[in-house]
Amino acid sequence: MPVIRHELFQRIFNSPLMMHPGKAQAGLEGMGGRVVDEQLVIVSEGTSLDHVAGRNTLVAGALGDPLGARYDAARRAPYAMIGNVAIIPIEGTLVHKGAYVGASSGLTSYQGIITQVNRVRQDPKVAGVVFEVDSFGGEVDGAFGTAAIIAQLSSEKPTIAILTENACSAAYLLASAARQIVMPETGTAGSIGVITMHTDVSKALKKEGVKVTIITAGARKADGNPLGPLPDEVQSRMQEQVEKTRVIFARVVGQYRGKRFTAAQALATEAATFDGRDACLIGMVDAVAFPATAFEAFEREMRGRRA
Repeated sequence: MPVIRHELFQRIFNSPLMMHPGKAQAGLEGMGGRVVDEQLVIVSEGTSLDHVAGRNTLVAGALGDPLGARYDAARRAPYAMIGNVAIIPIEGTLVHKGAYVGASSGLTSYQGIITQVNRVRQDPKVAGVVFEVDSFGGEVDGAFGTAAIIAQLSSEKPTIAILTENACSAAYLLASAARQIVMPETGTAGSIGVITMHTDVSKALKKEGVKVTIITAGARKADGNPLGPLPDEVQSRMQEQVEKTRVIFARVVGQYRGKRFTAAQALATEAATFDGRDACLIGMVDAVAFPATAFEAFEREMRGRRA
């Protein structure tokens, strides 16, 4: 049986993801025969999305902010500045931890975003912050904490999320924590929902002549494991969990957006995505404009302003 990297398997299967379903499908298609026997068959109403950014992934712990300490020691700011405006990218697939700033191998880590936000808050040269968002989402783990830190920044300094072009699922959650959201007419926003995938590799193991015996202590210890079909009871509990997370997602978005886009409105979208005009019409975003135009207007507004 082909070998699949264990950490990749853990990130994709049996873990709740705030990710556009097309992005999830693209990941499965790329893995193909490394996961299942012969051919991967995906039942989906949509098409896959191939959306990556950057190179060279590293993983490290976040407690104590070791990533930020490296920038502090080098006396470098972990973000770009134009005038007195800082730019923080939220691009590619979003993951919990990663010892880097910006996108790397198509991933942006919440750890890296937090490192940037914390230093922007302390930087007297920064009057305003632009979040450049182009992502179809990613992991639930770390997303809500990162959004809360962005919201704290937004209570202290002017912030704006400018979509170039997409903010779906976890990426929209982060964008909603900015004071304003602007997107192009051709962009995509929304997907306020949660997805979990399960894979059954038992047929592939049988073909390879491999028999696996699972020995557990605790009746639920091996629930959702990929070595057999997913029992109805386990699927029901997984469904309950993703529904709970979707409600939290909508509640937090409603908290950040207020009357512009309430929790009830967020839930009512049923995780649909919207283009610029429709997203603006329902209050999901504040304006439709070319990204460069939105940035120039914000940068002009910040000129001469003190932090």
